Amino acid sequence: MIMDVQRPDDELISAWLDGEIDGADCERVQAWLRDHPDDAARVRLWAADRDALRARLSPVLDEPVPDKLAQTVWRRAGRFGTGWRGPWLQAAMAAGLLVAGALIGATWVRGTPPDLSWTSAPRWTQRAAFAHAVYAPEVRHPVEVSVREGDAAQQREQEQHLSRWLTRRLSVPVKLFDLRDQGFELVGGRLLPDGGGPSAQLMYQDGAGQRVTIYLRKADPNAPAAFRFERQGDLGLFYWVEGSSGFALVGPQSREKLLALAQSIYQQDQQSASAPTR
Repeated sequence: MIMDVQRPDDELISAWLDGEIDGADCERVQAWLRDHPDDAARVRLWAADRDALRARLSPVLDEPVPDKLAQTVWRRAGRFGTGWRGPWLQAAMAAGLLVAGALIGATWVRGTPPDLSWTSAPRWTQRAAFAHAVYAPEVRHPVEVSVREGDAAQQREQEQHLSRWLTRRLSVPVKLFDLRDQGFELVGGRLLPDGGGPSAQLMYQDGAGQRVTIYLRKADPNAPAAFRFERQGDLGLFYWVEGSSGFALVGPQSREKLLALAQSIYQQDQQSASAPTR
């Protein structure tokens, strides 16, 4: 007996198109498109539109963030208590959308106040900070892939899935760092747009509910590997390049606390790189 197969919804098909699913879901979408040429043609149009938008608009992601917008977000970005809601949350969300907003054709107004220029920091660190400002306040959907749901076995499975997925999308190893000695537990992670391709964000939270994020991306050729610190408003940021990866640690904590976290991340990354392969 031949059973009817339910059509995958557009969200699942879109995730398949972007390489974000595997296993049974991937096979299900592939089988459906193989047997339904009309849907397959529609998905090919999606892919053509996506590629055209990327080719047309991705250079805008490397343009500087407008300073008036930056000033609004930096002033409040680190204050993630219960009072940071309403128009301030909307401002941060708007900022994040504009940072990634080359994909929808946003136009930015330029200006260069000296206290907001971040002239010593590469552009991608601005995107790291704005991504933190957008997602760190979220209560229900702070990450795409949560590793805190279910029992211990399910959490380990989600951690493995998150690491494999982000590694595949970034084309660089994505390690999930253990920051429990510093009082932070992994919440999960998400995929983000970047100037020359995808980037990733890992989110950690301490017992008081304060969060830090680690922004990961494939390093630019010949990028300087200097270990540097920046502070804007209430947010601090340590960034560095090691091997093929760029790292940015962002949070409202003190410089000393962020430095301890950054050192732990760096040491774990070094240990992982030097471990013998099996």
